[in-house]
Amino acid sequence: MSTGKTYSRFNTEFKVRPDDIDMFNHVHNSKYFDYVLAARYEQMEIYYGMPMEEFLSQGYGWVVKTAYVDYKRPLGLGDIFLVETGVSDLNDRGCRVEFKISNKKTGKLCSDGWFDYVLIDTKTGRSTKVTEAMIEKYSI
Repeated sequence: MSTGKTYSRFNTEFKVRPDDIDMFNHVHNSKYFDYVLAARYEQMEIYYGMPMEEFLSQGYGWVVKTAYVDYKRPLGLGDIFLVETGVSDLNDRGCRVEFKISNKKTGKLCSDGWFDYVLIDTKTGRSTKVTEAMIEKYSI
């Protein structure tokens, strides 16, 4: 069951580090996933007021079910970029988080996509229902 709501989007700024660069002298494709996950981790705490640690202390965790990324243009060493994310769908078993990664200097889109997350019970490792309290926190 989807909530059918419109959700807020948030930005986190990062800078490309030397260990992000691949043999073609641009950010390795796997790093884009890391950037989105790092942005969400920060945004959960700052904007939603329910950081990952709170989920874990309650016996819950979020796991990626499906991830999709569309690469548009590369980022290079020293580039400062913005990771914009936002929940696009929240349902009783998880959520979809959409993202955009843009070069701050040029304003151009470097990649976009989405992650489908499933809420799990950390004791059993099985999916579990998203609580009303969680839906309320993330429905901003």
